[in-house]
Amino acid sequence: MEGARVAEEIEKLEDTEQSDSKYNATEKPIPHWTEQLTFRGLVASSIIGTMYSIIIMKLNLTTGLSPTLNVSAALLSFFFLKAWTKILSQLGFKTAPFTKQENTVVQTCAVACYSISVAGGFGSYMLGLNRRTYELTGVDTPGNVGYKNPTMGWFTGFLFSVCFVGLFSLIPLRKIMILDYKLPYPSGTATAVLINNFHTPQGDIAAKKQVRGFLKFFGISFVWSFFQWFFTNGDMCGFAQFPTFGLQARKQTFFFDFSLTYVGAGMIVSHLVNLSLLLGAIISWGITWPLLANLKGDWYPAKLPESSMRSLAGYKAFLTIALILGDGLYNFTKIIIFTTKSLYDKSKVKKIKIVADEGNGHLIQGDEKHDAYFVKETIPLWVAYIGYIVFTIIAIIAIPLMFHQIKWYYVVIAYILAPVLGFSNAYGAGLTDINMAYNYGKVALFIFAAWSGRDSGVVAGLIACGLVKSLVYISADLMHDFRTGYLTLTSPRSMVVSQAIGTAMGCVIAPLSFFLFYKAFDIGNPNGIWKAPYALVYRNMAILGVEGFSALPKNCLSLCCGFFGFAVGVNVLRDFLPAKYGRWMPLPVAMAVPLIAGANFAIDMCVGSVIVFTWSKINSAKAKLMVPAVASGLLCGDGVWILPSALLALAKVHPPICMKFDKS
Repeated sequence: MEGARVAEEIEKLEDTEQSDSKYNATEKPIPHWTEQLTFRGLVASSIIGTMYSIIIMKLNLTTGLSPTLNVSAALLSFFFLKAWTKILSQLGFKTAPFTKQENTVVQTCAVACYSISVAGGFGSYMLGLNRRTYELTGVDTPGNVGYKNPTMGWFTGFLFSVCFVGLFSLIPLRKIMILDYKLPYPSGTATAVLINNFHTPQGDIAAKKQVRGFLKFFGISFVWSFFQWFFTNGDMCGFAQFPTFGLQARKQTFFFDFSLTYVGAGMIVSHLVNLSLLLGAIISWGITWPLLANLKGDWYPAKLPESSMRSLAGYKAFLTIALILGDGLYNFTKIIIFTTKSLYDKSKVKKIKIVADEGNGHLIQGDEKHDAYFVKETIPLWVAYIGYIVFTIIAIIAIPLMFHQIKWYYVVIAYILAPVLGFSNAYGAGLTDINMAYNYGKVALFIFAAWSGRDSGVVAGLIACGLVKSLVYISADLMHDFRTGYLTLTSPRSMVVSQAIGTAMGCVIAPLSFFLFYKAFDIGNPNGIWKAPYALVYRNMAILGVEGFSALPKNCLSLCCGFFGFAVGVNVLRDFLPAKYGRWMPLPVAMAVPLIAGANFAIDMCVGSVIVFTWSKINSAKAKLMVPAVASGLLCGDGVWILPSALLALAKVHPPICMKFDKS
């Protein structure tokens, strides 16, 4: 979803460049790198990281959608530390000045923390290992062998074993990526410009308005979620079940479920993403699934439940996979070609053209002062090499002990290839702002599933996916942070340390967030709210890797080819049609999300788009300033309510009312 925001981010850069340059002219002395790491910063990072881990986990376990929250994290970092220093000053305590370097470090640490919830596979490959997903896939399905139920112990141990390797893999290349190639990393640049702008008199005033807007809508979202809870005593109860477009449409999941989390997420991502989600919902739940349901007894046995992989659920899972693979394969090939061509041009011409995924714009490149500081604050290469070797050895020992299906040499091969893949992904992300870690992980999934055979393939494929995806994702994320630090004159040393601290926090906070949901709610129920759709998708990918096309239900291969071709064709049209037409082509990876998750959240997110569109027409300047703050407030208010609602569920405290809708 990140690439769809590039045009908006570039526009923000143009609007804020003047104020950023004004700030640089009166810049204060740069604090020592150890002074950029503070106790109050760690406290703020842990709070923000925990809050966003819960929000991301909710999205993982309901739809699998994960919007980018870096800019929101920068805003909250500013708010927490400003409030901290102001309160202590009013109480008579002397506090150190709040600098943009500290703001950057806190944002980096918080993002590293919640990124573990994204990269850790809690709603995909990790959850795909549990017994429930194994049973939903079909215990008699060929190739569906092996499961491992989640526990806090092995989840945390697995994350500590695999997530730190990515921090060290590309440190030796940071100067090449940031200074020599001058890769723009649009998300990292947008975050840097925002932070720079906060720390000017004009930016401080704007930030205060954003903070007030955040707090207002945080309160509204929290109170609304609390109010809705009173009406949910029973199955299919509450405002979330309101038949907005009628009971028949409700049966096909077309309704507005009053979830402010998805409305907020819809305000953050682009209109194209939301319209693609709605188009995917219409094609699947409005057309394809009803037609396939009428073929029961012809294409698949009538006696099988719809949740069987040899019934309707099989078509849903594999057509979703076809769309994801078609989009992923096209973009994977495109990025590899683009990266190779850019590197070749760089070696020939000694310069690189800055390209954005969805538009052109002027990107701030820094100056000699930024270059000199970035070079001065060196990170010893021995730290990177020793760190990579140590954590690789830990993974080689620990992973086979956790999963007997994984041989030690699988881990060795994965970690020999991963730095090369990590460089390719980080380079492509720097040019296009698209993190392709998911696709690198899927490549590893298919390779290791096929290699391991029927008895071990599913588990081996899922774990190999995690090994590669986490390393590739985190290494690209670190380069985004280096770009942010470069533009805010933040030491690369403090950035690496804060990223390491945030990763360590995330390796504990992310599993705790997961088990908050796992123990309190019915995770993985295909007919409930907490569908965790991508757990089923990833397990079926592994089965497909083991069994090949024989794993598909009757006539499913033809449909998969059609969906795969559609994904490739739409991408081709987007890239080769004139821009005024190509930009309206839908995003297949976004279209795939509602195929299993349902149409309701797509409607919620389109409501978010309608709000942003209307607000922009009424007052464009105010909308540009306030939309990120309002969206963050809606996300965080509903997200924070998860904690008390989960505790009430664990304590067996039930809501007093069931509000239900049916024909009778």
